[in-house]
Amino acid sequence: MELSVVVPLYNERDNLVPLHDELARVLGATGGSYEMLFIDDGSTDGSLEVLRAIKRADACVRVIRLARNSGQTAALACGLRHAAGDVVVAIDGDGENDPADIPRLLAKLAEGYDLVSGWRTARWAGARLSRRLPSVAANRLISWMTGVRLHDYGCTLKAYRRDLAQRLMLYGEMHRFVPAIAAEQGARIAELEVNFRPRRSGSSKYGPGRIVRTFLDLLTVQFLSGYSTRPIQVFGAIGLVVGLIGALWTGILVFEKVVLGRTLHDRPALLLAIVLVIVGVQFISLGLLGEMLARTYHESQDKPVYVIKEQF
Repeated sequence: MELSVVVPLYNERDNLVPLHDELARVLGATGGSYEMLFIDDGSTDGSLEVLRAIKRADACVRVIRLARNSGQTAALACGLRHAAGDVVVAIDGDGENDPADIPRLLAKLAEGYDLVSGWRTARWAGARLSRRLPSVAANRLISWMTGVRLHDYGCTLKAYRRDLAQRLMLYGEMHRFVPAIAAEQGARIAELEVNFRPRRSGSSKYGPGRIVRTFLDLLTVQFLSGYSTRPIQVFGAIGLVVGLIGALWTGILVFEKVVLGRTLHDRPALLLAIVLVIVGVQFISLGLLGEMLARTYHESQDKPVYVIKEQF
């Protein structure tokens, strides 16, 4: 198998047939062997029945249905793991990505890159500034924190070499940070301008709550990529700062007690401040250590973040 196209989807019933028809035309024109791998992330709108009909009409289609809605990252991880092609292309199931861009991604990949990521240059054309600015700011923040300079981290349309796709370990909301995770493994990464089309049908699955989860996952990626083998540089720095603050505060209180003669037993503010600092440090430490344990757990046991209910 030369090419696998992975389509993670959730409640995209009306978009599936047009997307399949476009993919079939584009992939058929390449002249090579290919498969279309649809990952149904627990859809409840009848998407599965549409996929069954598509599968009956096209032998190049494979469908994997997840047992429950596990999120886009889990669906993408499932598709990358089960893809049979030497090259894997991931594309959204909502029709916003243009299948006509796939040959261009493949040509760029053939130049020696391991991952080619799409850049939707026209995504915010005509959009309000209040929608565009957060996206631009988020991409710049991610680029700055990860060191992988891209304009559009949120674009699902990407082309991977099979060995890289098989090595990627994704969970949480980390599908957004695939280039950063790939760069950690030494992958050569390129970005290519791709077309953007308005959604044909249905509604976006993204809400404000994803901003917080994405930011927390960004901190996780940054920690795991930069400090997972040397956590003392994180925890040690926190300890030094907290220790210096505590020592300085204690020195001030001793000065007030010895020189100024002020009493300390009736000043609970000191105890409260120390408790808050300690609790804050403990929570941060437990969170980061928990992420490290989760990564070790999934990678050491090769345990996926999804449960397959059926394949056909």
